[in-house]
Amino acid sequence: MSTSEARLLGREAEGSEGEMELARSGTPTSGGNGARIGPNSLTQTGQALAALFGEKTARRIFDRAGIGHRYADPPGTMLDEREPQRLFAVLRDTLSKEDATHVLAEAGHRTGHYLLAIRIPKPARRLLPHLPTAITARLLVRAISAHAWTFAGSGRFSAEVRGWRQPVVQLAIQNNPLATPGCPWHGAVFERLFATLTATHVSVLHPRCQAKGNDCCEWMITGAIGPLRRPRMSRRAAADRPDREDRPSQASR
Repeated sequence: MSTSEARLLGREAEGSEGEMELARSGTPTSGGNGARIGPNSLTQTGQALAALFGEKTARRIFDRAGIGHRYADPPGTMLDEREPQRLFAVLRDTLSKEDATHVLAEAGHRTGHYLLAIRIPKPARRLLPHLPTAITARLLVRAISAHAWTFAGSGRFSAEVRGWRQPVVQLAIQNNPLATPGCPWHGAVFERLFATLTATHVSVLHPRCQAKGNDCCEWMITGAIGPLRRPRMSRRAAADRPDREDRPSQASR
């Protein structure tokens, strides 16, 4: 990537030294406790749980995953990928299939929002939607690849864009540490990024899923006609307000 592209698409990752190393190399680092992954997999899931089902339910699920301290004091730097692995597993065991999918999708949507606000500079956010979709898609794929540690952890991320008139983006993670059936968290992250920065409706398909027995997780992103199929956000979630209220859920009954 050229210096100008790097300036356009995103500054180096901020935070810990390990985070900066990952941003440069795209290779997971280890702090002696397993491969590392970005904190949004925990923080945004906690916020989505609280917004949709109440803070009491969110705390209970974090406690069951053995990471209750993370809910009370959200991490601001990279963490052991086994923590969100446990959280995702307990979430799916505690909630119904539909509710778990809804929570993970909303958490992914929030993660995409964070990446847009923090990892993509404001000039790029203003310019990219006005470029041809094929160019924007290629630039965005480069930016995502440079920050793949956010969602791939120890997995091996790869990406390519095919075609110019109707570009098709193919993303894949080998050994995806956060794979869940259908991977709603990852899919919502990618949908949020591509729909916003290409200024088009997008379709995100997940033809291969490691959690369903495939050899990797793969996503195909194309332009689509009609309204965006993004997860329905609660009023608080849509406004990104920090205040939360308890609401009854299957998990809390």
